[in-house]
Amino acid sequence: MESLQALAAQLGIADLFGRGFLSVLITFITAGVFTWVFIPRLRAFAIQVGWADQPNERRLNKEPLPNAGGLAIYAGFIVSIIVAWALRPIAVDIVNIQVLAILLGASMLVLVGFIDDQYGLSPLSRLLVQTLAAVLLLVNDLRIDFNTIPLLPLLPDAVNHPLSTVLTILWVVGLTNAVNLLDGVDGVVGGVAFVASFVLLATAAQFADRAAAVILLAGLAGAALGYLRHNFNPSRIIMGDAGSTLFGFTLAAVSLLGTLKVSAGASLIVPLIVLALPLIDTTQVVIGRLARGIRNPLRHPDKTHIHHRVLARTSSARRTAVILWLVALACGAVGMALQGLRAQAIAGTIASAMLCLFFVAYRRVRARKRELARHGEGDDE
Repeated sequence: MESLQALAAQLGIADLFGRGFLSVLITFITAGVFTWVFIPRLRAFAIQVGWADQPNERRLNKEPLPNAGGLAIYAGFIVSIIVAWALRPIAVDIVNIQVLAILLGASMLVLVGFIDDQYGLSPLSRLLVQTLAAVLLLVNDLRIDFNTIPLLPLLPDAVNHPLSTVLTILWVVGLTNAVNLLDGVDGVVGGVAFVASFVLLATAAQFADRAAAVILLAGLAGAALGYLRHNFNPSRIIMGDAGSTLFGFTLAAVSLLGTLKVSAGASLIVPLIVLALPLIDTTQVVIGRLARGIRNPLRHPDKTHIHHRVLARTSSARRTAVILWLVALACGAVGMALQGLRAQAIAGTIASAMLCLFFVAYRRVRARKRELARHGEGDDE
């Protein structure tokens, strides 16, 4: 028993059988199991009522594909947070208020994303709701303080406050849309969101005052993993804007909760690096479209995203997803190293994340082979 505790301590787990670690583990498992089990039932209902994406030149599906997976992810996430709250891991009232602000903002984006998935909304209306969700964080004192950013000069409050407000809105809205735009190949966003959540969870868990962030990230990671079991190619359901904006907004918001501070100025270094893949993807797509003379780059979808480029080279959605998972894991390892985590904690986190991803991917591929065997067909990958 002592050797097990010693190993856990090397990985950054102070008390393997303590209330804190068990709360996180229960939250993660609750979110994963609920989402995993709920999706088949939601999928059947979505097919019945017509919640599906139709095939077109940009999509990989050859038949209508249910697009309500975001609702299952949201349900698993919320159920796990309710369970965690019942276990009382969060004790500070102001943190509870900030957690509620994050959950309310996430709920707004899930609702608007689902409406957009089914009926279509203008980019401006989606942007307005995303901005409103960011403002909700601001009024609850969740913000980026410009004066804490390293290597930049200190500004007077009259300048710092409005500049910090603008920077916070750009961070939240930008990351929300970056994750959304990365969603184009089965398993990519689900896997990348799981990796980001899991890495940020492991990093936040190294600090005693980050309980709220750890719980939110545990629920988000579990929900992503449960969803991925049904989304790894060939997907049986997709998350739609409801799911991708949930991931993007929640990850952006949790980073403002003080998840990763060694000092105030370093609070965004780890999430910035861990989430480098969607941020770089969005940046290169926008720059490329502007260079081609497209005035509004967000209203002209194309196949210049990183996942499209990798897919063109691999000709395999599965290999594309795995490659981008590995890129996200590498970014996560770099982020944790810059945060000052011990090598054992970094290795344990990356190995655990890879094991979880392999497990759900293997289960999906095995289930697919059984489906094809019943119909006398070969694998389609």
